[in-house]
Amino acid sequence: MLTSIGLISTAFGMSVVSALFPIISVEIFVVGLVVKGPEVPWWLLALVVTLGQIGGKLLYYYAARGAIRLPGFLHRKSDPAHHTGRWQQWLDRFRTSCRNRPMWTGVVLLLSAAASLPPFLATCVVAGWARVPLATFLVTGLVGRFTRFAALAVAPGVMVAWL
Repeated sequence: MLTSIGLISTAFGMSVVSALFPIISVEIFVVGLVVKGPEVPWWLLALVVTLGQIGGKLLYYYAARGAIRLPGFLHRKSDPAHHTGRWQQWLDRFRTSCRNRPMWTGVVLLLSAAASLPPFLATCVVAGWARVPLATFLVTGLVGRFTRFAALAVAPGVMVAWL
């Protein structure tokens, strides 16, 4: 059986991996860990998983911002005509809206981080592309993700007490 430090380390690793590869569900892992190993405090588990998730999602944020150079096979074939179409105009208007309406941007990021609606991975990419300030991204992401994982870590105990 893993020690508390081992469980926390495993939770951190899983949260980073699931942030990078969304096919892996860290939510199922958190609930399973709480059910299997209740000796880890819920707040510590939520904090560690939150930090791992935001750390992983920062890679998407920075890649969309252009601060991280992606391998060549991940680059789209650039078409000059593509950069002047309606889609590009819509994206430019969206970027401007994010800059002009920081409260709206923060609320969307917070809801996405907490409820994954819209999917948090997508909002991480859009936030980087729209050049949302790093502080806004971090604060909303940390608060939202902590809320999400704290609720998941507490839920099994609440359900047992309620039944």
